[in-house]
Amino acid sequence: MDFRTLPVAELARRVRDKELSAREVVTASIERIEATNPAILAFVAVDPERALEQAGAVDQLVATGGDPGPLAGVPIGVKDGEDAAGYRTTHGSALLATAPPAVHDSALVARLRAAGAVVVGKTNLPEFAWSAHTSNTLFGTTCNPWASDHSAGGSSGGSAAAVAAGMVPLATGSDGGGSIRIPSSCCALSGMKPSLGRVPAGGTNGAGWLGLSSKGVLGRTIEDVVVALDAAVGPDPTDLESLPRPEASWRDALVEPRVPARVAWSPALGYADVDRSVLAVVQRAVEALDSLGAEVVEVPTVFEEDPLDDWLAIVATCLLRTLEPYEARWGAATPLLVSMVEHARTLPARGVVRALDRCHELNLRLVELFRDVRLLVTPTTAGAPPPNALGGKGLVNGVVDPNWVRLTYPFNMTRSPVATVCAGLDVDGLPVGVQLVGPQHADLVVLRSAAALEQALGFEATAPL
Repeated sequence: MDFRTLPVAELARRVRDKELSAREVVTASIERIEATNPAILAFVAVDPERALEQAGAVDQLVATGGDPGPLAGVPIGVKDGEDAAGYRTTHGSALLATAPPAVHDSALVARLRAAGAVVVGKTNLPEFAWSAHTSNTLFGTTCNPWASDHSAGGSSGGSAAAVAAGMVPLATGSDGGGSIRIPSSCCALSGMKPSLGRVPAGGTNGAGWLGLSSKGVLGRTIEDVVVALDAAVGPDPTDLESLPRPEASWRDALVEPRVPARVAWSPALGYADVDRSVLAVVQRAVEALDSLGAEVVEVPTVFEEDPLDDWLAIVATCLLRTLEPYEARWGAATPLLVSMVEHARTLPARGVVRALDRCHELNLRLVELFRDVRLLVTPTTAGAPPPNALGGKGLVNGVVDPNWVRLTYPFNMTRSPVATVCAGLDVDGLPVGVQLVGPQHADLVVLRSAAALEQALGFEATAPL
């Protein structure tokens, strides 16, 4: 079976109706991982015995008349920055290479399991999720299934590559600066960064990046993503920022996907250089929105300047908190990561507070924008997936650009719901994503629009593995 052409809901239905066993499905996933992972390095840990045991429990429940849930028997990968019981959580760092296996699942993983999903392993990420390029000294570099010499993006690059290569239908991710959207765009997937608190973090640790990061799921289509998110959203008493469960099922809301009457199109948000070939592909997606009945209004400037420095002030300070206990062994960590956290020591507390104030100011600008429109559309990244040889830097109009992902992190600062869908392939056959941003807590506006745009674009190609 090819997970890239079989919708998640249909796969789970076949398991519930005994047309397929969960063991058959999970076995297919394990075999696909064994065949393709050596060339891609999407997974960094796989436990076939544990996964087949979970699948057997799903089959037993079906055999006795029970309903395992909307993800019955669906194999999933878990980003290695998140706990899955029985697996080490290394965060892609040699500092945690010998960490003990997690005893409990994260809130997201626990909810996906409760919905019938089967964890088959952990997926790769850059060390402590700091980069948009999935590479680390502990495991190595994750390659893009569309072009193995190109980046899969990051930080959820292992999850994106696993889905794009057909190893699993779904994989978890987190997004503190674009870490779901960037790899989804690079690997021709759909991904959703829900509003902060929709999918709870919770657990015994505090908020990782002071409200910048949201949990989510990557899949082939928005419909696949929503089947998983429907099982994951809702409050958790250990997460101070978690939101109440939506009154309506998100999956049911996609029965009639549609775009708003007025949509803003901003090619560069007002401050970014964007590759011409990327703009050409995304422009076709914008034209598709027009064909769906939306009045598209071009807004050249959404933000007056790039908020990178303020975003970095928050992220670097949070990473310092995370890495400080391992300071004696920082020599084993990525040098640029160490440089970032050492710089964070020089930042005064008022500098971080000013950065948080900047988040508020950016959101006020969006509040103003969304008085006139209901959706903002931009390219997901400023450049196509770059060659791995550039070590995380990108290419924009033929020029090496360290910050080829400058269109994503403003919307972590505003806590906005944002999705990305594949707009098509550029002239070199590399995937290009289009980003859809909604007003505060308007996740359904984003999801309905993304589903409608997906249908209109009709992109069904799979990675040439």
